[in-house]
Amino acid sequence: TMRARATLFFLSLLIGATPIFAAQSARTGPKPLRINLSEGWHLQSSARVSAQGTAISQDSFKPSGWYPTDVPSTVLAALVRNNVYRNPYFGMNLRNIPGTTYPIGKNFSNLPMPDDSPFNVPWWYRTSFHLPATFKGKQIWLHFGGINYYATIWLNGHQIAGPDKVVGMWRTYDFNVAAAARPGQVNSLAVEVAAPKADDLGITFVVWNPAPPGKDMGLWRGVSVTATGPVALRYPQVVTHFDLPNLEVAHLTVRAELQNATDHAVRGVLKGSIGEVKFQQEVELKPHETRDVTLEPSRFSQLNFRNPRLWWPWQMGAQNLYHLKLEFETGGEVSDSHEVQFGIREITSALNSHGYREFMVNGKPILILGAGWAPDMMLRFDRKKTEEEIRYVKDMHLNTIRLEGKIVDHHLFALCDRSGILVLAGWCCCDHWERWKDWKAEDYTVAADSLRDQIRRLRNHPCMLDWLYGSDNPPPPRVERMYLKVLAECHWPNPHQSSATAKVTTVTGPTGLKMNGPYNWVPPN
Repeated sequence: TMRARATLFFLSLLIGATPIFAAQSARTGPKPLRINLSEGWHLQSSARVSAQGTAISQDSFKPSGWYPTDVPSTVLAALVRNNVYRNPYFGMNLRNIPGTTYPIGKNFSNLPMPDDSPFNVPWWYRTSFHLPATFKGKQIWLHFGGINYYATIWLNGHQIAGPDKVVGMWRTYDFNVAAAARPGQVNSLAVEVAAPKADDLGITFVVWNPAPPGKDMGLWRGVSVTATGPVALRYPQVVTHFDLPNLEVAHLTVRAELQNATDHAVRGVLKGSIGEVKFQQEVELKPHETRDVTLEPSRFSQLNFRNPRLWWPWQMGAQNLYHLKLEFETGGEVSDSHEVQFGIREITSALNSHGYREFMVNGKPILILGAGWAPDMMLRFDRKKTEEEIRYVKDMHLNTIRLEGKIVDHHLFALCDRSGILVLAGWCCCDHWERWKDWKAEDYTVAADSLRDQIRRLRNHPCMLDWLYGSDNPPPPRVERMYLKVLAECHWPNPHQSSATAKVTTVTGPTGLKMNGPYNWVPPN
């Protein structure tokens, strides 16, 4: 669209030549039990609801006068869709929304919510859905892709989690709700969501977008319910290593997380296949144990692929993709399974003789030509619009987009995988994410958990280039070491830097990156 093109062009000027990140797994195998809770939701301000979560999450509760919505949707997006507020992209409509009193030009993420704002109180999301009888006797999991910022979750009158556990813009959640769920009956789910405060690790658009008055509070990514056997399988990953510069053999390491949801030990077999290539490993899990299981090419010779079809950025070659299928079998039955796409490619980086960071794809140097990318201010995601934007990236002969704290819809990453567009991701500047001296004890936990959730979500995408855990500034040693520990634990396979600047840290030294480009044009040499 014209607006999308204009926005992307402006951001390309803003971000300039900054030396510049797997769709969520689609589950296969024996048909897994999964329900996507995208339709049939209702929304209302807690200021207009006297009932508590115990009652609201009962089937007998009637959300009379509530606003219908789908999920994902921020609160503001739902209200605009219901014509409570006019489209904020036109005229002065944004400034006419109650609570939009922050000074123009100020970063609203750093300011408190006005007392008279309708978003200064929590909002309720509620839905009812039928849980199939086939879920009976299974471990039942309630999944949230993203909640901004604090939430209390209720299912069938039972509190599943509160704001001590559900906190953070960039967190993902998997709750075992077998004790509260009702297979074969109608189930009711209620979520009370509160917006981030000025000293929370929320989302900011800085100057890339106007700040929405609700600070994007809400269920901004999908909600689903799944059923598994005693062991759940999550976060499948394939890591490629070559004996560079030789590309004739790709050494593949396969990894996945297994979670034993029972109070007894479970023995089983993790089985996998990549096309016609099959492999398996016996696993024993202790009661309630969660463990990463790794299949190395040194032990499984079939994971050494000869003459593989490689994945390349679009200007360097084809975007070949493979399919990994994994399942965990115990007691003669499949407990859980996943299928995920991946590309056989290896991305590395190093400082060159001039002290600048040089990136390599499959051992070949690549000149990063990138621009900043930002989503809709209300975090609405339109597949067609995203596809148009990525086509426009190619029209500008770019090969990279940078997401500065805008790690959003999974369709974007899958599209970049297929299109050969590299993604540089990381946290944003100019808000609480870089105000480390003011961090509360909770912030350290939220920051580490947020990084862990996003790295596990993104690490398998071949489009991922680099992760910046600082933006305008590198974090202090305590925070940098915490981030590095998480990146190592989560097996992040790509380069990572302390910031997008040339600032040196005592932990990792120079970045080889520079900050001149975003703010004034410099010649390519």
